Amino acid sequence: MVSYADVRRWNADRLDAVHGDLGKRRDDLINLQDELDGARNPDGWTGEAAQRSAEQHRRLLEEMRSLVAEVATVRAAVATAADDVAALKRRVDTTDHEAQAHGFQITEDGGVRDVAPPQDVPADQLEQVKAERTRVRDDLVAEIEKILDQAEAIDAALAKTLTAADEDQIKPGKGTSLADAAETDELQALAASAGKPPHNTAQANADWWKSLSDEQRSALRENPPAWLGNRDGIPAVVRDAANRANLDDTRAQLRGERNRLAQGGISEDEQEKADQIDAKLNGLDAVEDTIARDDRQLLVLDAGGERLKTAVAVGDVDTADHVSVFTPGYTTTVEGSLKGADAETQELVAESQREMMRSGKEGEVAGVFWLGYEAPQESENTDLLGDSVASSKSAEEGGAKLNEFYKGINSSRETDPHLTAIGHSYGSSTTGYALQGGGHGVDDAIIYGSPGVGTNDIEDLHVPEGHTYRLEAKNDPVADFARFGGDPSHMDGFTDLSTEKSDEGGQVTGHSDYLDPDTTSQHNIASVVGGVPENAVEGKTDGVGDGVSYVPHQVQEGASAVQDWGSDRVSDIKDLFS
Repeated sequence: MVSYADVRRWNADRLDAVHGDLGKRRDDLINLQDELDGARNPDGWTGEAAQRSAEQHRRLLEEMRSLVAEVATVRAAVATAADDVAALKRRVDTTDHEAQAHGFQITEDGGVRDVAPPQDVPADQLEQVKAERTRVRDDLVAEIEKILDQAEAIDAALAKTLTAADEDQIKPGKGTSLADAAETDELQALAASAGKPPHNTAQANADWWKSLSDEQRSALRENPPAWLGNRDGIPAVVRDAANRANLDDTRAQLRGERNRLAQGGISEDEQEKADQIDAKLNGLDAVEDTIARDDRQLLVLDAGGERLKTAVAVGDVDTADHVSVFTPGYTTTVEGSLKGADAETQELVAESQREMMRSGKEGEVAGVFWLGYEAPQESENTDLLGDSVASSKSAEEGGAKLNEFYKGINSSRETDPHLTAIGHSYGSSTTGYALQGGGHGVDDAIIYGSPGVGTNDIEDLHVPEGHTYRLEAKNDPVADFARFGGDPSHMDGFTDLSTEKSDEGGQVTGHSDYLDPDTTSQHNIASVVGGVPENAVEGKTDGVGDGVSYVPHQVQEGASAVQDWGSDRVSDIKDLFS
């Protein structure tokens, strides 16, 4: 029998730790496949000894397959138990709080004691007060019974799976490999019963996931389908597992395409395609090296299109109090940029944590490097109406994807984090278009080295007033291009943060060093990300380019005002005749 005291001591975090350990054990076992294959009888060995060796190898493989199936099944059961225990603990906390608020105490065996009855109750109210306290006590007793019944069910379900594993009752999945063994019939049936979200939007994905049973979610976590990894609105830990599991298949598919191209020699027309595949393969290597670092989550893995796309988080996006999403710009690629960007993200997360601690605040920070779009490249500079850095096409397309990514972070969680959008260079334009999509739940936005955010009206970004920040370094020509919606330097509503030398750090100059460690600009960005913008150093750096960009900015602003006026008049005329 499970007592109320037992439930109070239950710890979902420990179950989550066991779940993680079992996952590592399962992966270690599956990775022994090559050694098992290498231990097979060599070709040409015949005779009685060869037969005995082959039989021993077969038995060993079957034992290993059974072990993998047991670990996978127990891991799924532990995941279910962890979710159930977390929910039950919240219920216990609520019940304890309710009891204390009314002067009752719940004992370790689940009894209810009246420890603080109201004093000095007027005689004419005694019966009413007594009846109310009796009702509260009865409600507490009923809730405790439900809690203990649920606790018994959680305990029994996990015990059933552990017993089945201990008694070798779990059958491996179909197939011959160790990886196949993890896909047991039961887990596959549960995963299949979950179906798919009706639409691929962050909200639809989140609603679908939350509608599943704990068992279905556990089965999908244990053997996640590849399509689950890039679905905004799905918990980060699930997306990470799905994308990691899909790495080898993605690599195999790309190598297959490369080999087919190479058959009979690669023509001049095919060389560009071959180069793209080679770059994607190099990008996969960079992804694999990056996520091998501690505390990483792989939230996007997309090999479609011309270039590999990815998003890698430092920290736990599912539980962090503060989450930042950084979008890079021109010439950024996975193969060439991911490792350095990941190091910058790690530094920013650490600096944000330090700023929080400095202000006496607690909490966890996670940072995401998001390259879920194809940033313009030097080779595309002549494509002025298409993918050129002078065109807004890539920024608008990427902005639509980024908007859903923002939404997915909030909708996948029970509680919204403090979400900060960060964009650099052309990535700030992509961020601007993403914010204009609205409904994103972004609490703070930071742009730096920006050629524009696609609008000259800050209200179009749908960020709370006073929570949009801009940085411009000395000798940064891109920040004065005013290419997309005008120069943010001249837009009302931005808070300018310093890039100069200060007591908080050194100066940055040029276009690419805003996140350098021990600089004022990094300190300022980290202060906003960590939810302590009061620690930031305000200041504006004006250059020659700001003066040059002022006139075209005013022209754009005037054109927008005329357009808005015209739209209002058309609306008035329609109203007049409606």
